[in-house]
Amino acid sequence: MNVPLLDLKAQYQTIKEEINKALLKVAESQYFILGPEVQKLEETIAKAIGAKKAVGVSSGTDALLIALMALDIKPGDEVIVPTYSFFATAGVVARMNAIPVFVDIDPVTFNIDPAKIEEKISGKTKAIIPVHLYGQSADMKPIMEIAKKHNLQVIEDGAQAITAQYKDGSYVGTIGDIGCFSFFPSKNLGGFGDGGMVVTMDEELGEKLRILRVHGGKPKYYHKIIGGNFRLDAIQAAVLNVKFPHLKDWSEGRRKNAGLYTQAFIESGLAEAEGITEFDDNNKVLLPKAVYKENGIREYHIYNQYVIRVNKRDELKAFLKENDIATEIYYPVPFHKQECFNGLESSKDDYPVADFAAAHSLALPVYPELSGEQIEYVVEKIKEFLK
Repeated sequence: MNVPLLDLKAQYQTIKEEINKALLKVAESQYFILGPEVQKLEETIAKAIGAKKAVGVSSGTDALLIALMALDIKPGDEVIVPTYSFFATAGVVARMNAIPVFVDIDPVTFNIDPAKIEEKISGKTKAIIPVHLYGQSADMKPIMEIAKKHNLQVIEDGAQAITAQYKDGSYVGTIGDIGCFSFFPSKNLGGFGDGGMVVTMDEELGEKLRILRVHGGKPKYYHKIIGGNFRLDAIQAAVLNVKFPHLKDWSEGRRKNAGLYTQAFIESGLAEAEGITEFDDNNKVLLPKAVYKENGIREYHIYNQYVIRVNKRDELKAFLKENDIATEIYYPVPFHKQECFNGLESSKDDYPVADFAAAHSLALPVYPELSGEQIEYVVEKIKEFLK
């Protein structure tokens, strides 16, 4: 049996006519940059998550970059980030000639550990970038309290978590000063190429983001500030406008598949419960835990990834590949061990939780179109390897 990590063709087949019609509409309009499709998407997402302003941009990475620009992060400023995330989280800070300062992660959620943030704050600290990793909200209440106490700005990296909710019911991206999302094809809401969006509850900040998106010009060719070319293409927006109404069902499908995995692992004796953080048996699997599931929050976890931790991870990955099961490691090298960050002071600190995650984590296929039979096959093969 073949089990791909993601099957975008299966998704496309379910909405093929709608997508093709939308693409043809853009082609016939010859309106390719920004325009009505982008405006529609911005309005749709702002309404869906309760944001005041939404601004479509060229990628999730550029969403983070334009957010830093909008908040006037300067060379030499320090920005606190989790040491365990996709590279863009820290990379955009360095691109601004600012300094990423690393913090270890929570052993259950993989998100930044709020208890370890304050010790990294200095007189140069200007902002915090919490990441809602794998589709689950970071613990935003203590993060926002720390930010308020130290007069820091907060940029939410929600690249993997669009429409996920925090335990108080707030949608990620609307809690901090600016929220950032990615529409990379593999995301829960993915386009036909790169794309992203920034959202904010601040009208004035939203207008600044719009100006920065078009080289800082308002009106056109008149520049009070320097921005960049961060515009979202109309074709991407058209695709996303078709896909967005299906997102709730797709997210529910991912949650269902995550539940099937968890149940199968526990029933097979490979795991004891969700959220355990240490091995008591070398042949056990540590399962992810949706920490806000019991609080009546419907979109408690988007499951962009379903990530287990296991001993002999690399050997298991190779074994699954031999059996036509695709997996991925998100992420094998934390920021503090990346060569490009060797010179940073925070790279010299210890990050045991992130190091453990990097050595033991493995993402399994969890996309909505995955069948129960495929999930059973994955668990059976993992049991075969471990036993």
